[in-house]
Amino acid sequence: MQPILSTQNHTALFNNQALQRLCKALAVLDAINSPEAEYRYHSYDAKWDKGEEFFEMNDGEGDQMVVLFRKEGCVINGYADGLEQPDKARVTRGLPEVFDEFMFGEPVNSIGTTFCLWYTPRYGWQTGPLENEEDGSEDLLYIFDGQPQTYVEWASEYFDEDETKQTMDLATVSQIYQGETLTKAIVLAIVDKIDDWLQLETDLQEIDYPYDFS
Repeated sequence: MQPILSTQNHTALFNNQALQRLCKALAVLDAINSPEAEYRYHSYDAKWDKGEEFFEMNDGEGDQMVVLFRKEGCVINGYADGLEQPDKARVTRGLPEVFDEFMFGEPVNSIGTTFCLWYTPRYGWQTGPLENEEDGSEDLLYIFDGQPQTYVEWASEYFDEDETKQTMDLATVSQIYQGETLTKAIVLAIVDKIDDWLQLETDLQEIDYPYDFS
């Protein structure tokens, strides 16, 4: 049984590199399932800033989670709509200075913060003093459990409005979770067809995910 991920159980999260690979996989899968970026939950920008890569989960209804990756590690900012925001200085107590600009600047300031976690190779996952167990972390971090079935179940409900659409192949999703080079055959095991392969290539270049459509 997979552990429930939350700020109360943050040591169960993957390390920095494994989480980064997973974030890229989520963005790739969303790009395949939704040609229109505005309908995607997950996105990834490998060139967000010099030496920094950026992942975002946005449900379009107020819940939002962003992750900044640097060579020093990564930091997760989560905002669960409807929950009271804690003292940000408190929940980020002990945050490495390299993440200060991100956590106290934009876009995090505009998003809001109900929880914050960070990872460094030396100390692993950490968080500041927790004021409230109800911080939304359990509802947002679950997608980081590393189980392809978790994505399949979520995407089947979110993207599959057309009952005639093919069922997403779990083994193929697993390949993407492992970071395998994307081919047209892999893509077409996820969706019936791709109308704009060049757009998908552009998306994959932004994510910095390997592909070979030859």
